[in-house]
Amino acid sequence: MQEHARAVVWEQHCCLPLDPDTDVGELWRYAEAGASFVSVNVGYAPHDVADTIRVLSGFRRQLLADPHRYILARTADDVRTAKATGRLAVAFDLEDTRPLGGRVDLVQTYYDLGVRTMLLTYNQRNAAGSGCHDESDGGMTEYGGEMVAEMNRVGMVVDAAHCSYRTSMDVFAASTAPVVLSHTAARAVHDHERNVWDDQMLACAATGGVVGINGVGIFLGDNDASTAAFVRHVDHAVELVGWEHVGLGLDFCFGSADAELAENPELFPPSYAQWDRLEFIEPERLPGIRTALVDRGYPPEAVEGILGGNFLRVAENVWR
Repeated sequence: MQEHARAVVWEQHCCLPLDPDTDVGELWRYAEAGASFVSVNVGYAPHDVADTIRVLSGFRRQLLADPHRYILARTADDVRTAKATGRLAVAFDLEDTRPLGGRVDLVQTYYDLGVRTMLLTYNQRNAAGSGCHDESDGGMTEYGGEMVAEMNRVGMVVDAAHCSYRTSMDVFAASTAPVVLSHTAARAVHDHERNVWDDQMLACAATGGVVGINGVGIFLGDNDASTAAFVRHVDHAVELVGWEHVGLGLDFCFGSADAELAENPELFPPSYAQWDRLEFIEPERLPGIRTALVDRGYPPEAVEGILGGNFLRVAENVWR
């Protein structure tokens, strides 16, 4: 367990029910499993500015009221402080640009409120570009390019997960800062539209970014959320881009993901609903992931990087 104890374990994306009164105390499960940082989604495609601000305000209030457990992460040093003091650093992410209501200037506002990562699109086309489930791929729009430039300016990490192939490649080319694929998997291992091709991983790594491997069963295999299935995708990504560009983006949902699918059917293809229950890798399996990496012969520096050091490096290079 030495690597797990030493490493800054970084979860790049998880989901709480998007209600300002949701109990954020569930996040402590990550700390109990050895994590020092988690990025929590606060809005995606169905949500407007008002919805997102309400959720942000509710989550922030609870986290700030419990400083013995949580640190609102503004800098990479805040994450190190959380590690050193046994607390959990928390930042926020947006899974779409629609919660900005078409206003590029809101990037700075959301950043000031703790949003450190944002996706351009969520599954379907929006004003910024095309999504991974669109029938036609129009790539990134001029507005999307303006959004990327503003994110680069303020220090918000640009995220190309959920984007279409062309949109992601446009994002990698446009950004002057490292870009991440926060929570995805290898399409070469399991051919799902939400996963990314090898050249997308390579382009992400070329920016200095990180590919966060997803822990959702339908993306890892046929609803297979086993640690073995997860590590197969890690192995493929490491062989392709090097361990320095691979991390964890488990995408664990504390609420009911199946209810979310039912409430927003327009956002997901019918194939998502073929399973009675979607399977996820839970926070409690973080130590088991470390053990699996060690057992497969990964050296200590690679284990530390994949568990969190690589995403920490991106934060050091991008956050202001």
